[in-house]
Amino acid sequence: MQTAASLPQRVWANAYVLLTLTTLLWAGNAVASRLAVGEIAPMTLTALRWVFVCAVMPYMFRQGLRKHWPVLKANWLKVTLLGAFGFTAFNTLMYIAAYSTTAINIGILQGSIPVFVLLSAFLAFRTPIGGLQALGVAVTILGVLVTASRGDWHILSQLSFVPGDLWMIIACVFYAGYTVVIRTRPPMPGLIFFTAMAIVACLVSLPLLGVEIATGKAFWPTLKGWLILLYVVIGPSILSQLFFMRAIELIGPGRAGVFVNLVPVFAPLLAVLILGEQLATYHALALALVLGGIWIAERKLR
Repeated sequence: MQTAASLPQRVWANAYVLLTLTTLLWAGNAVASRLAVGEIAPMTLTALRWVFVCAVMPYMFRQGLRKHWPVLKANWLKVTLLGAFGFTAFNTLMYIAAYSTTAINIGILQGSIPVFVLLSAFLAFRTPIGGLQALGVAVTILGVLVTASRGDWHILSQLSFVPGDLWMIIACVFYAGYTVVIRTRPPMPGLIFFTAMAIVACLVSLPLLGVEIATGKAFWPTLKGWLILLYVVIGPSILSQLFFMRAIELIGPGRAGVFVNLVPVFAPLLAVLILGEQLATYHALALALVLGGIWIAERKLR
């Protein structure tokens, strides 16, 4: 019989459990974005998220930050862009998108990120795209269009999409760019680099919070809003990063990265279970297209 004390150690040593927990926490962020509507304003949630993260992470990794400060300083522009677009912009757009689209759509659209990564890598570094990859891109994009059009051809032909879906697609493009550029980060522990980007995300989000306050769109969070913020800080922001980096240590980035594809699977399930959202036929079709396109794109020719 396993003792309670040994359970955390067993989890910490199991990459697959850690990756499953990571993707569940990330999927939960889509649900949290919908729950936050009317409970805490988008920029307030984004800014306070990184404020609280920066109240913990820099202290935890202060020695590593001091050790790697010369390298971080030399790469300040890269750190700034990654933190601003990968963290602040992505999360802000997700929380704004939640005002006019469902958590199911947000989750499915996040599944397009690997394909946008493929396109971004081609545009930035001319990384070649093979025939199977091109087919995978096309299939996934079709899934995105099915999601954004709600399976209605008339919406697609008239380009009258729900604003939230468009904001989420833009957010995914930003995160794809972040994913491509982060591969070129200077050599240092992943959590040290994450902490540096979190500090940037915090600093960048504060002026945006000021705009939200100045325009009268900010409001004091409700009790539910504070609980949502607590989850976002502890789950998607801190624990998921610790779990993901540990999993990479155990099985490598390639095998760990595949698990990211679980996010568009978990998010709709959580949206149905927690929010009571309805899973329509077009959702199933879109999810099949998105995941199928990713599977095709990630296949390697012999």
